[in-house]
Amino acid sequence: MILPPVRYVRPATLSEAASLLAETDGASVLAGGQTMINALKLDLVQPTTLVDIHRLDELRGIEVTADGTLVIGAAATYAEIAASPDVRRAQPSVATMAAGLVDRQGRNRGTIGGNCCLNDPTSNFPPLLMALGAWFRTASAQGWRSITAETFFAGSLATSLRPGELLTSVRIRPLPPGSGVAHRHQQLASDSWALARAVVRLDTTGGVVAQARAVIAAVPGSPLRLTSVEEELTGRPADASLVDAASAAFEREEVETVGDAHGSAAYRLEMAGIQLRRAVADAVASAVEAWTGSTA
Repeated sequence: MILPPVRYVRPATLSEAASLLAETDGASVLAGGQTMINALKLDLVQPTTLVDIHRLDELRGIEVTADGTLVIGAAATYAEIAASPDVRRAQPSVATMAAGLVDRQGRNRGTIGGNCCLNDPTSNFPPLLMALGAWFRTASAQGWRSITAETFFAGSLATSLRPGELLTSVRIRPLPPGSGVAHRHQQLASDSWALARAVVRLDTTGGVVAQARAVIAAVPGSPLRLTSVEEELTGRPADASLVDAASAAFEREEVETVGDAHGSAAYRLEMAGIQLRRAVADAVASAVEAWTGSTA
């Protein structure tokens, strides 16, 4: 399909980009373009102006601050994140996630900011960043704002970004010693949409879970924290018994699923529970390795 007429601008600075978004009715941000271009072709969106922020140096950097916080620019590509020594050292689960996304072409264009701002229920980064306790830095003509992951992700295909506001960076504090993080998903094929996703983070002290985070996606309202599962796992020994405990708690969660051509609602709910069990098992192994220096 031929793209509809649209004005294209490439600001030279972050402040110029923020001004364009504030002053131009119907302006939209263009980052990697992996979703925007397809949406334009299908006539799903009708922006008057595309503000290309892909080459803004202010949004491309990756660094670790003095307190160990990992800062990833919103326009950093998946390939840049996967290859970054800082990401691999500070948050290896983020590097692993980025390295496995889509194909090489997609990794060279897709950005973490675009992935998060779209917040598709099947997107990879939102559930992981929620489990990691990330927060988001934004800029607008009114100034700067910091938003926690729980607030930033506002349900399927929605965020708490305000009109004219631009995501500038994703920030993740260092995990405490003895933490394990695991991500599991089920796809129809290696490059297809996910039918179910689960991310589990276990912070352990002395072999006991001090804090747990369990997040699922590919369901309405994604990413979705499973509070009953988190409460059930907290205070328990970090061993194989956590898998059954998580499964039992998951049955008490009020999780909505929707059927489609790829599976019924019941099937998708069952697959979400299976991915959760697998993620818990992997997180236990990761936490054990973190505090003992050996695999479980």
